[in-house]
Amino acid sequence: MSNPLSPFWAAIAFYTCLPVPHSEKLEFGGVARWVTAIGFLVGGLLGLLDMSLTLLGIPVLTRSVVVVVSWVGLTGGFHLDGAMDAADGLATTNPQRRLEVMADSVTGAFGAIAAVAILLLKVAALTDISEHRGWAIAAAAAWGRWGQMLAILRYPYLKPTGKGAFHQEAIQSVWHLVPSLVLLLGFSTIVFWISPQQWPLGVAMALGGSAIAYLTGAWFNTQLGGHTGDTYGAVVEWTEALLLVFLTIF
Repeated sequence: MSNPLSPFWAAIAFYTCLPVPHSEKLEFGGVARWVTAIGFLVGGLLGLLDMSLTLLGIPVLTRSVVVVVSWVGLTGGFHLDGAMDAADGLATTNPQRRLEVMADSVTGAFGAIAAVAILLLKVAALTDISEHRGWAIAAAAAWGRWGQMLAILRYPYLKPTGKGAFHQEAIQSVWHLVPSLVLLLGFSTIVFWISPQQWPLGVAMALGGSAIAYLTGAWFNTQLGGHTGDTYGAVVEWTEALLLVFLTIF
């Protein structure tokens, strides 16, 4: 009998650098359905790291830098690389060459600028979030990946092949998004129950996360007429960064 957790192990192997049991036969066809859970896993680990650094007395700016660098490390720069390639493609004045530029492994100036902007936004936002940092990190990582799922469902995939092509087969119905959405909304509710005085934070996570995830994917679609694996990564990274910035208000 197949292990019901096999798709989850495959998702960990695909989206992160975390080790998985060697005994598992990994099948990657359905990993996209688990991506929000992977976001919670990554966010939870980063939250624990931030808590540990706090107990050691590490100043907030240094903690924020370590967390963001570890964020990239845990994912192997997988999504950040996509955001960089997407930026290079969109900077091309000839729309017909955008996909060709995005497929080029060489990073251009606009890709480097995008990476710096994303990392700076995350560090600055986390530095300004003095309380409930772990909640904010987990929310950003999870909503960013739910935005990817939404983009997979709503918009056409622009390449016949590629790392993101099989995601379309995994997410073909709105019902594939519902479990993750319920999990995300439940997470915001938990924040409210644990700390009732922080109810604005819980509401901000739910409303801000869903709105930013939707709008980010929609923006890339208007620029390209669809999505690629690179823009899926860009949706994750920009949703994470912008949601953290939004949460600084609360």
